[in-house]
Amino acid sequence: MSGSTKVLSRKFLDEHVFNSTGLKHRLRAITQEPKRVWQEANRLKRLPLYLFTILDNLKAQARLRGIDVIDLGMGNPDLPTPPHIVAEMRKQIAVPENHRYSRPDGIVEKKLKEAIAAWYYRRFRVSLDPKREVLPLIGSKEGIAHLSLAFLNNDDIAIVPDPAYPVHFNGVIMAGGILYHVPLTPENHYQPNLQALPREVVRRSKFIFLGYPHNPTTQVVDLAFFQQAVRWCRQHKIMLIHDFAYSDIVFDGYRAPSALSVSGSKEVTVEFHTLSKSYNMAGWRIGFVVGNPEILGTLAKTKSYVDFGIFRAVQWSAIKALTGPQDCVHRLVETYRQRRDLFVDGLNEAGWQVAKPKSTFYIWAKIPLKFSALTSLEFATLLMQEAGVVVSPGTGFGEYGEGFVRFALVDQASRLKTAASRIGQVLRMHD
Repeated sequence: MSGSTKVLSRKFLDEHVFNSTGLKHRLRAITQEPKRVWQEANRLKRLPLYLFTILDNLKAQARLRGIDVIDLGMGNPDLPTPPHIVAEMRKQIAVPENHRYSRPDGIVEKKLKEAIAAWYYRRFRVSLDPKREVLPLIGSKEGIAHLSLAFLNNDDIAIVPDPAYPVHFNGVIMAGGILYHVPLTPENHYQPNLQALPREVVRRSKFIFLGYPHNPTTQVVDLAFFQQAVRWCRQHKIMLIHDFAYSDIVFDGYRAPSALSVSGSKEVTVEFHTLSKSYNMAGWRIGFVVGNPEILGTLAKTKSYVDFGIFRAVQWSAIKALTGPQDCVHRLVETYRQRRDLFVDGLNEAGWQVAKPKSTFYIWAKIPLKFSALTSLEFATLLMQEAGVVVSPGTGFGEYGEGFVRFALVDQASRLKTAASRIGQVLRMHD
C-alpha cells in the first residue's frame, strides 16, 4: 500500500493470533508503534558480514585521514576491456532491437551459446551441445547463487571447501540449505579429503563446490585430481560444481584442466566461467555455465522466475570476445605475471617470505610470525592504517582462512612496488 502502513485490528489479533498472552502483547505493541521496524529474514542473519563491506569501511576511514590508499583488496580487474570488444558494444548498443528483453530462442542468444561451445572445444577439447549443455549467466556469481536456490531443501547438505569464494557458502545459506565445511590447509595442499567425509554427510549431500585454480589460495591441481573427484561424485550421486573463473590466468607453463575433460563427468558435473577475468569485462556482468543438461535445465527454470536474461548488446560483445583474437588474453596474463614477480620479490626483500603462485592474480600470504597474535582482520586493519594498503583478511573466505591475507594484483606495477615498500616499512617498524 503506497504511502501507508496497515495496522492490524485488535479484534483480528484476538481472534487469529496464537493463544499466547505474551505473543499477543508483543504484536499489539508492534501495531501501536508509530513506525514499523522491518525485520530481515532469518537466513540473512546467518550470513557473515560481507567481506568487501568491511574493506570499504576501512578504506573510507583511511581516506578521511588523508591516506593515499592502494587498494589490493577486491579482485576487481583494473585493465581496460580490449578495444575490439568495446567497439562491438558501441555498434550493438545503437541497435534498437537489442534494448528489448532477451529471449531464449533469439538470434544472439543462440549465437552466444554456439560461441561458448566452440570456445570450450578450442580451449579444452570438450564437446558441448549448445542447446542443452550451455547456459549464459548474468555473471558467474549470480549463477552460483541461484544454483543453491534451485536445488537445496532445508535438509540438504552442500559440501563447501573452506576457504572459498564467499558466494559458494553464502549462496547455500541464502537458499536455506545446510553448509558442511571441508578444511583446505597448506598441509593438504588446499585440496579436500573427500574420503574422510562422514557417511551421513555424504548421504544427505546434493553437491560439492570445487574451484581450481583456487580463489583465494591460488592452488592448482592436475587432471588426476578431477578424475578422482568425478569418480567419487558418480559413486555417491553428488553433483560436482566447479568454479573455473581463473582458467586463463596461469603462469610458468601450467595449464588448468577442465573437470569436464574427465570421461563420464557430464553425468554429475557443471562448470562455471566468467568473462570478467580473461577479458576484463567485470562490470559487464556476463558469464556462463556448461555441463550436465538436467542441472542446467533446473537452473534455467529457476532463473526464468527472477531475471529476463542478459542485455543483448552485452551478448553480442561476449561473442566478439570468445570468437575474436585471443592475443589480448595472452597480454593480460603476461601483465599479471610481471606484477606477480615484482610484488612477491618486493615482499620477500622486505622479509615476508611468500611463494610465487602459478595461477590467478592473487597472492595468498601467511601473516608474518611477529604478527601471529593478530587475527587476519586485525592485521589487515594494521596494514591499512600504517601502510595505506588494502588487503583481504583471510577470515572473509571462511574459518580456515584465518591467519592469512589475500592481495589482489589489480593496480599498476609502480603502485604495487610502492605497496611492497610501504609494507616493508611497517614490518621493520615492528621489529
